[in-house]
Amino acid sequence: MNSIELFFHRFFKFIWNAIFVLTYPVLATFGLLFIGITYFFSWLSSLLTKFGGSTTKIQNKSEWVYMTEESNLIEGKLHKQIIFGPECYHLRRNDGIPSVIEDFVFGKRIIIMEEGWLLEKWNSTELANIPDFDICLYKPEDDKLISLAKIKCFDWHIASKDEESILLKWFDGTQGGEVKVVLADG
Repeated sequence: MNSIELFFHRFFKFIWNAIFVLTYPVLATFGLLFIGITYFFSWLSSLLTKFGGSTTKIQNKSEWVYMTEESNLIEGKLHKQIIFGPECYHLRRNDGIPSVIEDFVFGKRIIIMEEGWLLEKWNSTELANIPDFDICLYKPEDDKLISLAKIKCFDWHIASKDEESILLKWFDGTQGGEVKVVLADG
């Protein structure tokens, strides 16, 4: 190395060391402060959950639970919990009668109407393909499952209902839709 290269080498080495020496205490303090704040809020959260009256019950994947409070005819067993999303269940009848609903996977939302039960029959449980399910009408007296509409959104509801049809609406965050479904005997 000639003297000019050696000068620049030492000069930049000095600058680099000066920057490191001056900023290291700030970076180290920030790191310790961040870890301390994280531990503090974690402790505060666990303390507040002890004072809250509700306890979260983690559902065992192998236990059967009633799916609605209105009826105890259908039980569900957790099939899969989508991360930050809904759960899907295997369903069966509580009265021991073999049913067509045992062959499919359903969502947790069940709406009981006079004509039957509205169920979300999932077409896929793969994360890349959901939401993709059929809104089905289950008639417990006849043990029939009738597919009414295919929806690709978890945020759906019954907008209106008359004697022979229902209007389903959904909104997926960017766009919405609606479909009128006839509830005819099949």
